Amino acid sequence: MNINNKLNHAIVAIGITLVCGCTSAGRDDLTGGKPAGTSTEIESVDWPMHGNDVYEQRYSVLSDINTDNVSKLGLAWFHDLPENRGQEATPIVIDGVIYTTSAWNHVHAFLAETGEVLWEYDPKVPKSTGVKGCCDAVTRGLAYHDGGVYLATLDGRLIALDAKTGGMRWIVNTVDSSLNYTITGAPRVAKGKVFIGNGGAEYGVRGYITAYDINSGDLVWRFYTVPGTNNHETGTEPQSLMDETWSKGNSSLEKGGTVWDTIVYDPDTNSLLFGVGNGSPWNPNIRSPGGGDNLFLSSIVSVDADTGKYKWHYQTTPGEAWDFTATQPIVLANINIDGLDRKVAIQAPKNGFLYVLDRTNGKLISAEKFVDVNWASHIDKSTGRPVINPDAQYWKTGKPALVKPSWMGGHNWHPMAFDPNSNTLYIPAQNTSFPYLAEDEQTPSKLAVNLGVDTKAANLPDNPKVIAAVKDATSGSLLARNVLTGEDLWQIEYPGVWNGGVLATKGGLVFQGSATGYVNAYNSKNGHLLWRFNAQTGVVAPPVTFKVNGQQYIAVNAGWGGIMPLMTGVLTQDAAQGYPVNKSRLLVFKIGGHTNLPDDKRATLEIQASTLLGDPAAITKGFEIYDRYCINCHGAGAVGGGVIPDLRFSGFNRAPNAWLSVVRDGILESRGMVSYKDELSDEDIESVRQYILERAKYAKDSGDNERPAR
Repeated sequence: MNINNKLNHAIVAIGITLVCGCTSAGRDDLTGGKPAGTSTEIESVDWPMHGNDVYEQRYSVLSDINTDNVSKLGLAWFHDLPENRGQEATPIVIDGVIYTTSAWNHVHAFLAETGEVLWEYDPKVPKSTGVKGCCDAVTRGLAYHDGGVYLATLDGRLIALDAKTGGMRWIVNTVDSSLNYTITGAPRVAKGKVFIGNGGAEYGVRGYITAYDINSGDLVWRFYTVPGTNNHETGTEPQSLMDETWSKGNSSLEKGGTVWDTIVYDPDTNSLLFGVGNGSPWNPNIRSPGGGDNLFLSSIVSVDADTGKYKWHYQTTPGEAWDFTATQPIVLANINIDGLDRKVAIQAPKNGFLYVLDRTNGKLISAEKFVDVNWASHIDKSTGRPVINPDAQYWKTGKPALVKPSWMGGHNWHPMAFDPNSNTLYIPAQNTSFPYLAEDEQTPSKLAVNLGVDTKAANLPDNPKVIAAVKDATSGSLLARNVLTGEDLWQIEYPGVWNGGVLATKGGLVFQGSATGYVNAYNSKNGHLLWRFNAQTGVVAPPVTFKVNGQQYIAVNAGWGGIMPLMTGVLTQDAAQGYPVNKSRLLVFKIGGHTNLPDDKRATLEIQASTLLGDPAAITKGFEIYDRYCINCHGAGAVGGGVIPDLRFSGFNRAPNAWLSVVRDGILESRGMVSYKDELSDEDIESVRQYILERAKYAKDSGDNERPAR
């Protein structure tokens, strides 16, 4: 079958999916855990949308790969991706063609059976854009509709490509490029429009979501999520509702609230649901010193898909102060609760509570903890508001507060999966904590995150017992929970956080990658491990499944990265069980696959520590500057996470002039390392070098002086 015919078949398949509203036509009739009748199920051979169907449940009715034969699953083919950075994308599969994105927004189209490259597209995102992003040069995927592929780039562009050739149909810039906006989320398509948000809250931007005409790229509507500080441009937002929940702050930063990931179209109510992120800065004493809920921070918002007109919102964390974003995936479902058929939205945001909302009006149905939580005791069902622990309010007490979960969240961006036949939700959960301490005076920076929080308090001391204790308190898991009863069915424990997104299938399987470098298949009923594959790198992206010519496949993008590996230093080692590496690939599996990955023969780096260290005062100053400007990419304690070069192993740190040429003069800007001359003096830059040398000496003296090359 040629590509033209394949695309025609794909258009028919998508039309069927949109008419049904989901992959299984029987789902609308589900009641209280009863399975849908098999006679009404439509076996979708594609993975046509970000979450497979419009409800974004990441559940597939394909069952040729099942509990009886999954042990025979093998690698059918693989393709090396062009950038060894974080790979977070969900592939889209349309009638035998896989469309996916990789780091820095490269787009790839493959024949799904063989891996033959049909076309590739490079939007040529400037590497200097990386400094505007908190969380790696990642992308979470594409949208497809009617022969068009739609991508959003890290530097803020929305691009429509021809699915047959990869040629450009139209392009539009969705952000003010002079500001620190980025895009890492996947676009969504519905009702003749393409929907996209953006990121950059820690860098002081104003969040919004925009709808563009799918044929021309013309702007249809824009909804701002917070009031403007300097930028007073308005969209369709309820300005008075937002204004009355904020007080005038003493910061020139915009207020944050970016829609950096989840967008879901609800066909049952013709609504667009999206999650809103954290405030800018985190510390409310700076952002809104008079208090207030600060709408729509950390909220799920519903608007009319045609006009962008506000319908309802539910705020998971009023007055958000801990980076508890509500941008995590939202699953739509139809569930019978207490004898009533309810249309619900399900989310497990960073704050550690699992929410079930009525998606027709935003009313709370249930909210229960799914990880360790100490910032709030519970959610008051009558008001929908959390009952906050006063000790967690660090901006009021002036004292450090060890809060659970941390800013990494009880659940981050990694997609969940939901089995509508059993009402079981599979959550990539995390147990984490963080010591928040207010820093009420902080000069806004364009080249550093603006938190209003003293992150130096979180740096681990050079004490193996303390480090071991923190690692023991930091773990990940795959949690299976019945959302109707609240019962936890089973849980798989991982040694660290940042494990991959989830896929559930009618074959009785749950697939998930891990930070330790495996793709795993579990029995969906009891969590027993039935199969695993060594991917040679951390797998954080979610798998998908599809069928071509009668053969079912599993596909996943593998590649270690994201904010956790970039920032958390030795905790990254714990998650990956050693110094992590990145070898980015698309992996495709089938029953009887027998392809092998090549041996990983990368070189080993060794620290060459210098004995020419500066005075302690210079090292202390260097630590403070490093913690503000460098930690987001190069890791806490200067311990690299396997994505960006580990500065302790760099030859630049041994030569003052070479160091200046990089940090001050920006000779590596084309690789993403921009100049800091506008914010740091030569003395500042040298003090950072002294700190790096001190960290290298400590590592060598403690025997931690080797790691694999990136």
